[in-house]
Formats: sequence, structure tokens, C-alpha cells
Amino acid sequence: MSHVVAIKDQVEAAVQAALSQALPAELADADPVVRRSDRADFQSNGPLAVAKRAGRAPRDLASATAAHLAGDGISPEVSGPGFLNLTVPTTTIWQQVAARLTAENLGVATSRTGERTVIDYSAPNVAKEMHVGHLRSTIIGDTLARVLAHLGAEVTRQNHVGDWGTQFGMLIQFIDEHPERTWQGEASMSALDALYRAARAEFNADPAFADRSRERVVALQSGDAATLATWRELVAESETAFQAVYDRLGILLTPADADGESRYNADLPGIVDELTAQGIAVDSGGALCAFTDGVVGPDGEPVPLIVRKKDGGFGYAATDLATLRLRVDEYRATRILYVVDARQALHFRMVFDVARRAGWLPDDVAATHVPFGTVLGADGKPFKTRDGGTVRLNDLLDQAVERARAELAQKDHGLTSEEFEHVAQSAGIGAVKYADLSNTRTKDYVFDVDRMVALNGNTGVYLQYAHARVRSILRKAADAGVTLGVPVDPALALHPAERALALTLDELAATLDDVAETLEPHRLAGYLFGLARAYTEFYDQCPVLRADDDGVRANRLALCDLTGRTLATGLDLLGLAAPDRM
Repeated sequence: MSHVVAIKDQVEAAVQAALSQALPAELADADPVVRRSDRADFQSNGPLAVAKRAGRAPRDLASATAAHLAGDGISPEVSGPGFLNLTVPTTTIWQQVAARLTAENLGVATSRTGERTVIDYSAPNVAKEMHVGHLRSTIIGDTLARVLAHLGAEVTRQNHVGDWGTQFGMLIQFIDEHPERTWQGEASMSALDALYRAARAEFNADPAFADRSRERVVALQSGDAATLATWRELVAESETAFQAVYDRLGILLTPADADGESRYNADLPGIVDELTAQGIAVDSGGALCAFTDGVVGPDGEPVPLIVRKKDGGFGYAATDLATLRLRVDEYRATRILYVVDARQALHFRMVFDVARRAGWLPDDVAATHVPFGTVLGADGKPFKTRDGGTVRLNDLLDQAVERARAELAQKDHGLTSEEFEHVAQSAGIGAVKYADLSNTRTKDYVFDVDRMVALNGNTGVYLQYAHARVRSILRKAADAGVTLGVPVDPALALHPAERALALTLDELAATLDDVAETLEPHRLAGYLFGLARAYTEFYDQCPVLRADDDGVRANRLALCDLTGRTLATGLDLLGLAAPDRM
């Protein structure tokens, strides 16, 4: 069996059927409004919500609904002004645990099968080091790619690397004129960063150099062999550096996913010609611009989307339109996601509008900007170095790993030095990623490394410890000669902590579907934190290896096994390692 229907879905169906029997035909499809409850397993607010339209007293309607539920095994209790508290049979819960343990993919349905999703994320710039500004796009985009693929979608990852434009003419010209300033070597990206800053300073200060740089751009665009050779070296060196960061972060992107701006260079004149022919792009002060109805600036004037600048160069909009067209025509995308910071919201609104009017973005293809907030420092301002510079991503990760190493060293762990270092790396990197993903995507958050690596609270390290604790129990059971994988006995009683854990485990599929729909990874992070807490309550209240009864021990080991697998799956979907020992 590959798909296990969640208990909540079973309860919703039963309450829906019972409620429909108690209602007039025209209201038979009323929402049962079922949710988890502290008073019982679930609560239904359906009778209360629809009572007025049905002309019934809420408690009377709730009582009638409860009467129709009698044959479904669910124990209903009318409460308050017309709620139904619903308790599921113990056997149902134990059977669900057993079903998920034996099902493929923990019983999670591949609900996104048939969807072709293109995700545009990360997007660093060639010849520049990845910095804190790339963190959120990279991590959020990767998590969405993982979740959607897990649910059956065909996912195409695209890393829209900045590898074209005036800045490369400037940099290549500077390199050509300063052969003494080498950049290849171990610290090539740092050297390139410094060269870029020097080239920019000379470009701004020396009009003659600026002219030579523009000529070099023409040479690059026209395919001059020497210029292209240097450009290719820059791209290759940057690609290697980017991949090292991705590998360290556990990001799925590879060089095969690179989708540089240069790829679209030859398409841009045609983009502009088509927009002009359709009357979508019009002259505005010498530039060719498109306008979107209702989009005006603070002065009340229409905001232009510049597709070709006054000097004949192409704006970012032209490239973004070309990418949209390719992703629809070549990749046959049904959904296109742009994981780009919130400041670009207006830009994408206009790009999507123009693409739809041009016929490049059909109505049956969803194009979505997935915005996110900013990483802040302790001062509440965008995270910077002490001298006001941009924080290198590798430096940020080094800091987190160092703090994780110090935190973990305070615990008795029994690990070899090599194992300890592996765990410290996993915990430090995971801490940074989880701190990002556990926050609401659209909000800013403060980068606080001490809080991130804490062993308690809503942190990645806490979740990793929970997984390691589960694996430890299973190892101890095996070492003690306890047979693992014994079938669950559904006739045994359920401790309240067992019940709470089992019902939480049953929410994985709904959580993943929620993330896929809302594109909000913090929902999965929050679920895993809740699961870890439920497991901690279970661990504290329900002896496993010291259980007096063999059947009870077997059932509790099954709960441990399912918890471990669920945590490992969830952590992997967030891109975090799940160490077996910590």
C-alpha cells in the first residue's frame, strides 16, 4: 500500500456524511471544520458554523450530527455552544502507525504528480563571492524543490547566474590592463572580488577606462575570441566556487542547473521586436518600455518596465521575459516559481503581466514570485560586517560551525574526533538553515548564532538531537536482543502521550501538501518541532526498553521507528542532516 489516508481525513469524511444527513439537501456539502483539539483527538465546528443557515439551534444540530456518527467508531461529544469533540478508536490509531511503517514513502501520497515546476533560485553573480544576501533564496528555493519533488512533481531547478553585461566588459578590461594582479589560485573568488571593486572604482573615476570597458562589452557580445576566453575562465572559476558553497550547505544545485543570463543574449532583440509589434512596448523618452494598468509611482505617473534602454542595451526585464518564454515552451512548465527577495515584487508583477499579454505565459501556467524578507544583524539592520561590508556566506557558516562545535563539546558524546567534527559541521550548517526556514518566509529575522545552535527550543540542533535519541533507543534495543519490526498490536491501550505522538505523526502528508500549496517552508519546520516535542513527552512518560509487557514495548518501539523515519524525512526535505549520533 503506497498511500495511507490520514486519520483527520477519515474523521472529516465521517463528520461530513453525518452532518449532511442532519441538514437540508441544499446544505449537505457544508464544511465539517475539523481540527486537532486539546479536549479530544479532534474538534468539529461544522454544526455551529452552519446552524444559522439551517435554521437550527447549534447544539441541536451538533446532537443530530453526533447521532449519525454512532456507526463510524468515532466517539462524539457535544460541547459548548455547538462543538463536537471527537475521539478516535485506539485500534484505528495503532493500525495507522502500522500502515505508515509498512507503506512506501511513509504513506504520503504523490499529490503533485503530473505537475512540471521550474524553480528559479540562488542566482549569484560571476566573479563575486556568495554573501549573506544569497542565503535565503538558496535555502528556501532548495527546500521547495525538495518538497515538490517528494510529492511527485517534475522539478527543474534553475540557477539564473549573473554572467553577462557591462560589468564583465569592465572587469575583463581591467584584468587585461593589469596583468600583475593575478586572481587564479586558492583564494580566486576573494581576488576577483577585489579586482571587481578596483575595476568599478577606475570605471567611475576614469572616463577613458570607462570607454575602453564599453568597447570590451561590444567585443564580448560580438564573440571576440580573447575576450570570450577570459570570460569563460571567470565563469568556470566562479562555478567551482559556487558549487563548493552549495555542497557545504547541502544544496541540490549543480553546474547542470546553471541558467546564466548569457544564455538569453541572442533572444533579446526578438523579445523587443515582438513586444513592439504587438504594441506592448512603446517609446518612452528614448527607451522602449511596457506599462501595466494600475501600476503608478508615488508621483501618480505610470511605472515603466524597461525592456530596452536609451543606449540600446537591454534591461533585466527583457531577460526575465526570455526566461519565462523558454520555461513555458521548452520545459513545458505548469508552475514557475521565482524565489527572489520581496523588493522585486513590483518588477515580477509587471513581467508576468507583460508576458501574459504577449502570449508567452498562458493562463494555465502559474507564475509566482516567492518573496522573502531580509537577514538582520543584532542592531535590526541588514546584516553587515563590522566595517559595513557584505558578510561572506562561508564566513557566516564558519561562525555557526565554530559555535556548534563549542556547544556540542560540553556534552558527553562518545564520538571519535572525526565523528564529532562531522556532527559539528552538520549541526552548525543545519542551525543556519533551520533558523532561516523556521521563520515566516516574508518576514525579516535576526541572525543570532548563539540562539541558532541552542540544544533546546525551536532550533535545528534540537531536532537533530531528537532524531539521534530515537536512533539510540533503536540501537540499544537491537543490542539487547529485542526483535525489531514486530507487528503492532492494535488491541493494546494507548497512553495519552502515545496517542498525541501517533496523531502528530499522522500529520506529515497534510503538512507537506500545505507547504507545496503555500510555498511556506516554516510550516514544515513548525511541524517537525511539534513532533520532536511530542516525542520528548512520550520519551519522558512512556518507558520503552523498560516496558513491563513485550507487546507494549513492541508498540512503543514501532512509535520510535516511525518517529525516527518521519524526522529524518522532514529534516532531509529542509536540507538538514539527520545524524544517528550526537
